[in-house]
Amino acid sequence: MEFSVNAQRVDPYKNFKFRVKWDGRYVAGVTKVGALKRTTEMVEHRVGGDPSTVRKSPGQSKYEAITLERGVTHDPEFERWVNKVWNFGAGLGSEVSLADFRKDILIEVYNEAGQKVLAYKVYRCWPSEFQALPELDASANAVAIQTLKLENEGWERDVDVTEPSEPSFTEPS
Repeated sequence: MEFSVNAQRVDPYKNFKFRVKWDGRYVAGVTKVGALKRTTEMVEHRVGGDPSTVRKSPGQSKYEAITLERGVTHDPEFERWVNKVWNFGAGLGSEVSLADFRKDILIEVYNEAGQKVLAYKVYRCWPSEFQALPELDASANAVAIQTLKLENEGWERDVDVTEPSEPSFTEPS
């Protein structure tokens, strides 16, 4: 059974209802979040008396960077965080905010009814790349998008977020 609380549900959750939170606040206007991906390297080894095959065991794990996208607005949160990693013109000794350039973030997923169904905690994030403005084109018809690439040291599912009982609506008589 894929859904324990909502046994009648057969569709998986959609990818278009989500929110990102850091510093206890939701970040305005995030339109896209890159995949959460973890890779564990494989280590091969063989003992001299083994048959002519190689044994395989797990090695180091790494977590890929997550890219956030949003339309350009006056909200300064992306730029404020990026400036903690490197603030151009801040003066010798104050270009980097070593005390707080890393943040834990929360990525929440919602069902079609707007109920939180999943959440992932992403640990020790810091921005390694920031695109403040996209290429500008007077002949284009598009939204200007900012991107923020976040390095991280791991993530885990928030087990306190459980499957909610989905609402059902009855027709008025």
